[in-house]
Amino acid sequence: MKRIKLVVAYDGTNYRGWQLQPNGVTIEEMLNRALTDLLREPITVIGASRTDSGVHARGNIAVFDTENRMAPEKICFALNARLPDDIRIQSSEEVPADWHPRKANCTKTYEYKILNRKIAMPLERLYAHFCYFPLDVERMQEAGNYLVGEHDFKSFCTTRTQAEDTIRTIYSLSVTKQDDMITIRISGSGFLYNMVRIIAGTLMKVGMGVYPPEHVVTILEARDRRQAGQTAVAHGLTLVSMEYEKELPPWHYSENLQWNYDILQSHIKEEKLAYFLVERCLDEEWERLLRRNIHHAFQNGARKVLLIDLEKDRLCEGDQYGYYKIHALEPEQMGSAMSLLSDEENMAMMEISCMAERRVDSFPAWYCAVDAKE
Repeated sequence: MKRIKLVVAYDGTNYRGWQLQPNGVTIEEMLNRALTDLLREPITVIGASRTDSGVHARGNIAVFDTENRMAPEKICFALNARLPDDIRIQSSEEVPADWHPRKANCTKTYEYKILNRKIAMPLERLYAHFCYFPLDVERMQEAGNYLVGEHDFKSFCTTRTQAEDTIRTIYSLSVTKQDDMITIRISGSGFLYNMVRIIAGTLMKVGMGVYPPEHVVTILEARDRRQAGQTAVAHGLTLVSMEYEKELPPWHYSENLQWNYDILQSHIKEEKLAYFLVERCLDEEWERLLRRNIHHAFQNGARKVLLIDLEKDRLCEGDQYGYYKIHALEPEQMGSAMSLLSDEENMAMMEISCMAERRVDSFPAWYCAVDAKE
């Protein structure tokens, strides 16, 4: 048994989205059918991103397991011969048997296109939203800048979303115009249901002058879907690419109005250990901040997460955050953990503690999060 990864491009016009549906043909259904026919065994693909009806893709990802001996890199060519012209496999390759496209760290990039002219152009009708009202691209870009970073995007997702946590990170957002075509390009760690289309609808309102760019901050803070703009039509959206992380960055940092924190990740691979320093966090955000980031560190391979609250003493022996339990560290335990740090890492921690006006070598302030089942 081997696991094969596919890079899938498709025109979503004729499909009811990616995921299997009882009321129409989907991309997933077409892939399952063609692969089962090609490999002569029942095949069910696992998709990375479940795009909606009418949404397009240049680089969606899917995996499947097979016992067939066909060379992995040749599967794409044989599969394309069995697929309709509006679906094409760009590449196929073998990946580790435990690799999962929705569990690995990934940067997703989407583009939303808006045809901004007085008269619609028929050739663009399936791939761009038509808007006859003149849009101010500079104001749209200014508004988009407020969305970059880690935020609670509850205002920017459909109310029936199944996501328990609405925190997401946007790495970059650009709004550009060439001739009559405006392109909103957005990259992030992941997106909530309809999030990109609601962002596009909101930025269009800014571009029309309905409200100023800085109003986006008010929308974010409201955490209320009714405060954001309309959900832009599906056919303007394309999933451009999914770039999977090959190596964890040494540090992860986040700052917004609710919190700022640092996580040292460079010791996860060898020592299975992460260091989590909270510089500032609103009390009402404390529990889910810890629950989310401890869990993410464990997903990345950590077996212990060392914690320090540099703002207040909110950590307590025996507290539990999700699946993880907190234990106070003895000075010798903390000394052992600190001895693993390089001089640069030690200095960085001291700088962080100085900015927070509390020293990280205050041993009683350190705690350790472990799996509550252990």
